Amino acid sequence: MKPKRHSTVPVAVDQVLIGGDAPVVVQSMTNTDTADVAATSAQVAELARAGSELVRITVNNEASAKAVPTIRERLDAEGIDVPLVGDFHFNGHRLLERYPECAVALAKYRINPGNVGSGETRDASFSAMIEKAVEHGKAVRIGVNWGSLDKQLVARMMDENARAAEPLDADRMTREIMVASALESAARAEELGLGRERIVLSCKMSGVQDLIAVYEMLAARSDYALHLGLTEAGMGSKGIVASTAALAVLLQQGIGDTIRISLTPEPGGERTTEVKVAQQILQTMGLRDFTPHVIACPGCGRTTSTFFQQLARDIQDYLDARMPRWRTQYPGVETMSVAVMGCVVNGPGESKHANIGISLPGTGEQPAAPVYVDGVKRVTLKGEGIAAEFQEIVEEYVRQRFGSG
Repeated sequence: MKPKRHSTVPVAVDQVLIGGDAPVVVQSMTNTDTADVAATSAQVAELARAGSELVRITVNNEASAKAVPTIRERLDAEGIDVPLVGDFHFNGHRLLERYPECAVALAKYRINPGNVGSGETRDASFSAMIEKAVEHGKAVRIGVNWGSLDKQLVARMMDENARAAEPLDADRMTREIMVASALESAARAEELGLGRERIVLSCKMSGVQDLIAVYEMLAARSDYALHLGLTEAGMGSKGIVASTAALAVLLQQGIGDTIRISLTPEPGGERTTEVKVAQQILQTMGLRDFTPHVIACPGCGRTTSTFFQQLARDIQDYLDARMPRWRTQYPGVETMSVAVMGCVVNGPGESKHANIGISLPGTGEQPAAPVYVDGVKRVTLKGEGIAAEFQEIVEEYVRQRFGSG
């Protein structure tokens, strides 16, 4: 059973709904210089085609603010309608004021309350950005980050804690400050006329247990739509495992309406990896379906041949390559499951449970591969052409099962 979602008011970001009963949304961010229109447009398009439903871009200077409308126009000309989120720090109030075309082209503004000045300056800068969002009917993510907390808020709350009869430890106090920053900023935004249906909150931390704790506190004290992400998650498997460990716990509790996997790219690696990981988290948890699910055994002493490993890889690559066309031509195909098993121990059983499954012969077994379709044995494949024949069976199944849609 899917967990009941925490947020109650959906936020509209162009055609994308966040929160309420809407599906959890996958977000990503470019790492190009936004002033480079060609490079940024290309990366946004790449992320969108990979499945990112929101894409955040840096807007940090006049050149990038000037480029945003042109980037939007280029994407629209290519039929890429993914909403753009402007990431503002320090000078966002000035950029939104000086470049109204940028303010209009963006679908959402990301504001860090710790990076908009201090004292009266902070209040004026924050207010100016919120007022622009109200003027243009834009959503806002108030994104608190533990690496850039409002110094005045930290000093005030630390002083209060020091005077308390039972002061909190440093870790708990940091979490309290994070939550207070988000909620006080959201309350101020509402006072300025920004409706709850246009507010998303985030409190990003780089420690798994810290992130879980702070979002549980935030969810218990509010019903705003929440954006999840482990900030500075790291590279490779470390970043993937840490992000998954944190987000899975929260998503299982119904906490989280958009997610981003903040991976440091491998040298020469693809930016789209963060999108694929986000999709895999949601799909493996049963919260959304993006692509057919391949079930494959890990191999053991009964499967000394690497044939089934290669077949599993080939089938996964085949499904990934077909999905761009299948997604529009065969609605529902993303829910299909395909099993590629390596021996007789669990092979037939797993194959019967999948929509389509093949049980390859293990070491010492008869050189034959039974194929099951919706639990019924359909054919036994033999010889060198097993991979190609199995792909043909998958293609036929997709046409027959999902073609009527």
